[in-house]
Amino acid sequence: MNTPARPTPYDRLGGADALRTLVDRFYDLMDEDPDYYGIRKMHPADLSTSRDKLFWFLSGWTGGPPEYVDRFGHPFLRRRHLPFAIGTAERDQWMDCMRRAMRDMDLDAALRQELDTALFQTADFMRNQPQ
Repeated sequence: MNTPARPTPYDRLGGADALRTLVDRFYDLMDEDPDYYGIRKMHPADLSTSRDKLFWFLSGWTGGPPEYVDRFGHPFLRRRHLPFAIGTAERDQWMDCMRRAMRDMDLDAALRQELDTALFQTADFMRNQPQ
């Protein structure tokens, strides 16, 4: 007897449409709220490509289609972020922005916590500055 597969975070989010909504909300907040200036200035004026790349990355990262890998290969996240000075302030701005985006979507609390924990580990790994 086969045990049914546990739904992935991608499925629990609601798939591609919900993930795109989350990514768009994240970048809208980053673009509009001066509290996120530290991370906003690391991005180009036009956020279209940034939105797409985060959506593609998170798609595979949450258990959905491996959009980023299909387009670019292994993400090598830390290497791709080395040109930017990322310390605790930038990590915390990124996390706060993502937490707000998740809250604004009214995601299930358990899913939000699961994503928060995993995203924090990834965001902390991106740090390349002591502070």
